[in-house]
Amino acid sequence: MPSELAFFSLLVHHGSLARAARELGLTGPAVSRRLAQLEQRLGVRLLARTTRRMSLTPEGELYLAESRRILADIEALEQTLTGSRAEPRGLLRLHATFGFGRRQLAPAVSDFVRRYPAVDIQLTLGDQPVTPGEQPFDIAIRFGEPPEARVVARQIASNQRYLFAAPAYLARRGVPAGPDDLAGHDCIVIREGPGAFGTWTLCAGKQCRKVKVRGTLSTNHGEVAVDWALDGHGILLRSFWDTAAEVRAGRLQRLLPEWSGSPADIYALYPPRLELSAKVRVFLDFLVERFAAYRVAGDDPAGLPW
Repeated sequence: MPSELAFFSLLVHHGSLARAARELGLTGPAVSRRLAQLEQRLGVRLLARTTRRMSLTPEGELYLAESRRILADIEALEQTLTGSRAEPRGLLRLHATFGFGRRQLAPAVSDFVRRYPAVDIQLTLGDQPVTPGEQPFDIAIRFGEPPEARVVARQIASNQRYLFAAPAYLARRGVPAGPDDLAGHDCIVIREGPGAFGTWTLCAGKQCRKVKVRGTLSTNHGEVAVDWALDGHGILLRSFWDTAAEVRAGRLQRLLPEWSGSPADIYALYPPRLELSAKVRVFLDFLVERFAAYRVAGDDPAGLPW
């Protein structure tokens, strides 16, 4: 049974019968017969095939997701029993937000796979949070306090959000003196996560308050929002991760320096069953080491390693 799960997962990974056959050292007809036997035993069609391409059926998508989950469980069990500290290998499925995923995580993955070539990584970017184990991901990168106890959370970097605007906007509309003044300004709102749209939580020390903001521009992509702020369209609530270079160059100015967004430290979430997985452990150690400088840079954008 595990061999069938691994066979189907490898077949989908390569995307064609011919490439899978070369990987397995078999002929194309032999791979086709093995797939047909699997589908016959299950009584469902797993792949829709034409002369040029193949695609997963709904049953095939379910079988693939469960196959990968079961194979990961078997790997974790073997590592638990053997206490293996061997070279990490196998498929690692990651999920992250658009901005952090593209600008920070993707370059980290590029360096990681050079160091550990036996690990295959699938990186998915999105604006909605996912829960590893319940959805087909091994690790999810999440901003803010870990949301649930049914996953393991490891902090990989500190992060804080602040208010920014371009000098041209401030020259035209003035500088807000306090959070209440934001109601009279154009604010660029990012639609991400489960939080209330158009409501910013700002904190000064232990004092926190919710501020309703509005503006003509909103997006689910942080980099787009930064670009609009640079063009002078309004005030932005964003982290130094995405704004440090612009602040140093004078293209953005930080506002209300005593106020910041709610804490948004960066965590890696993963299922408890992967606690002893070599590929998960080594990857997270790699991220913690890579982002160590961000945890000590504090509020000074000049201290961030760009």
